Amino acid sequence: MLRLLPFCALAAALVPAAASADPAPFDLTGPSLRVGVTHGTTTLPIAQVPRLATGDRVTIAADLPTGKKDDAERYLLVAGFLRGATEPPPKSWFFKAETWKTKKAALALTVPTGARRLVVFLVPDSGGFDAVVSAVRKQPGAFVRAVQDLDQASLDRARLDAFLDSIHALERTRPERIEAVSPLLSRSLAVKLKAECLDLTADLQASCLTQNRESLLLADGQSSTLADTLVGAPTDLALQLSATPAGGLGYYSPYIGVVRDLAKIFGAFQSTQFRYIPALARLRDDRMALLLNAAPSFASPKSVMVVAMPVIETGTPQTPTLRRAEADRLVCAAKPDLVLPVEGAPLIYATRFAHDMSLRVTTPQGGVVELPVQADAERGGYVLDQVGMRTAGLSSVTDAKLHGRWGFTPFDGPQFRLQVPRAGGWTMVDTDPENLVVGRDNPVALAGPTPSCVEAVTLTSAAGDVPLAWTTNGDRIGLTLPLAKTAPGKLTLLVKQYGVEAPEKIALTALAEAGRIDGLTLYAGDTAGTLAGTRLDLVASMTVDGVAFKPGEVVRADKGDLLGLTADMAPTFVAGQAKTALVTLTDGRKRSVKFTVAAARPKAILIAKSVVAPPSPGLPVVLAGDTAIAQDARLTFSLRAEGATRFAAGDSVEIGAIAGGATTSVASGRGLTVQDERIAVVSVEPGKALGGSAHGLLRWRLVQDGVAGDWVALTSLVRVPTLAGVTCKDVCTLAGSDLFLIDSVAANVGFADAVRVPEGFTGASLTVPKPVGGVLFLKLRDAPAVVATVAVKS
Repeated sequence: MLRLLPFCALAAALVPAAASADPAPFDLTGPSLRVGVTHGTTTLPIAQVPRLATGDRVTIAADLPTGKKDDAERYLLVAGFLRGATEPPPKSWFFKAETWKTKKAALALTVPTGARRLVVFLVPDSGGFDAVVSAVRKQPGAFVRAVQDLDQASLDRARLDAFLDSIHALERTRPERIEAVSPLLSRSLAVKLKAECLDLTADLQASCLTQNRESLLLADGQSSTLADTLVGAPTDLALQLSATPAGGLGYYSPYIGVVRDLAKIFGAFQSTQFRYIPALARLRDDRMALLLNAAPSFASPKSVMVVAMPVIETGTPQTPTLRRAEADRLVCAAKPDLVLPVEGAPLIYATRFAHDMSLRVTTPQGGVVELPVQADAERGGYVLDQVGMRTAGLSSVTDAKLHGRWGFTPFDGPQFRLQVPRAGGWTMVDTDPENLVVGRDNPVALAGPTPSCVEAVTLTSAAGDVPLAWTTNGDRIGLTLPLAKTAPGKLTLLVKQYGVEAPEKIALTALAEAGRIDGLTLYAGDTAGTLAGTRLDLVASMTVDGVAFKPGEVVRADKGDLLGLTADMAPTFVAGQAKTALVTLTDGRKRSVKFTVAAARPKAILIAKSVVAPPSPGLPVVLAGDTAIAQDARLTFSLRAEGATRFAAGDSVEIGAIAGGATTSVASGRGLTVQDERIAVVSVEPGKALGGSAHGLLRWRLVQDGVAGDWVALTSLVRVPTLAGVTCKDVCTLAGSDLFLIDSVAANVGFADAVRVPEGFTGASLTVPKPVGGVLFLKLRDAPAVVATVAVKS
């Protein structure tokens, strides 16, 4: 006799909750089945069987606790073969085993001709067998749909569990590897990778990657449509849909919405006597460990656990399409723990369906060597250990193919080309040695007989050894020589290969490049000029008629460099003069540059400014002095042309904020008004023109014919809050919005006993000192040195 399973004690508490809310996830541990399959003369455990076939012999037994009381509740083990969605199976296709009787506890079945699915039930002994047979025969389409979804859901759950198990194992042992390993795990198991989790610290990445696990598996876009169709649909309609391709038969992977969709389908089977509970299967060897989303019950309606077996295949056995994960087929046979990157069949990592896998290698004599391999999701392929021990006698390039069995069926994976390293033969290609110049990084390509076997590349110079990164492309590797801080002279590249003790040496010479100077631009009256050319980082100084110029930072522009140089003293050059500049390079070489002094850049001075503030919707905030303006104010200022500068209709004035670099241009007729050739007036709303976040010091400069003058300080732009009012009872409260713009509030201009506003303050009111004389004093964050006042209404 059998006792009621321990987990059934939870039924009374869990079933009502499941009925009134969304179905629970599959996290309840159920019983186990022991299943073996014999195909021809070969027997495999269920964990290695992705498909059944007509004539296969299947043995099924349930692992249930043994009871001693005769009145204990007992389970029947029931198996039934299904046909199509509209074809009720004959009664002779149903079988039962009395699990509490030693000689009748197991089933031995043969897959009959015409069967398409095999479903197993764990049924309460009291009347369960006849009820199950009747239910299946009345609604064959619904059961076909449910079984296929359960089968697929179990496979999807296997992928999910493999991903979660790997992440949790890394979390316990090497959390610092999660960032590097998780993208490969995601690709191998077809699981969504939440890239934002990798921006977190190592100790937080695992919990982030495994949150909301039911949404991690990749969907095909059809399950949500099906779920929406079934929600609220009458039972008859739901059953009709379940038997049609439009309803999802064979067209989507159900685990994305498995808790919801399976609940809809199984709800259609429920009667006053029996309630069907879907069970997902976790496979290991011959054991199917069941996961349930509801606790079984022997109270009416009694629980019937439903377990899906692999689909019964017709026609030619189907095997997965396994492909290389990387375009390059070349792999190094001498590399320790060789990984053959593959993708396209995530179940090779999540299940044991693919077994007895090996790498089939062709020897130069035409023979075949089988080298065992193991799938490793964390490394993204099949791993072959200690291959270097087996490379003797192979040619430099050897064909190899993955081979094994998918269930009972032999299948081949992608083909690779194994490279066996040989000493010698490495040279630099597609690079002119004259272009290896110091002061910058230099890309080079190396060609050799076995590029996939490169273990390390090192640059050796008088300054020491520098390990280099490289990429492989065909028979070449590409790398970059870091010569930015290297002195000219002899260099050596060391190319170390797996399986070859001594590295290959490639001799190089780093040269100094003088560069090219294309011209010099120098405006009359300026103390700075600009050189154009290449490799201007080699310029040490420049002189023009005895006036020395010091170089600044090199700026890359188009296909060359620009270098600004500043004079120690103001030169007295006149526009139109022809001059020659003498440029001295860092290695002592000198270059002469002829140029013509350009006309002076436009110059003007600020002569007046005024501010008009718009009406405030609340309490006006008044800024003291004229050194700052509110962001919503209009600024008008006037300019006087200096020297040879004259205002014209095509002029413009640029206004920019030093902080953040935002600029705006005020053109003639659109804010810039020319009073006469000597006077111009500019009117602008800086806050609107520069954007809502602009603040701080503003400056202006005059632009004529594309030539800009010097930047000149203008004012400070200050963002001010909107203040609704002040109310005082026991304490005084200032209400408004954007109060975070306030630095502090005081009742006196000396800011004694001032109230500081926390950074990032998000409240709509804050406690302030009681106003004295109806005035509060503010310091704003954008200009703490400027005191603002607020007249408080009584």
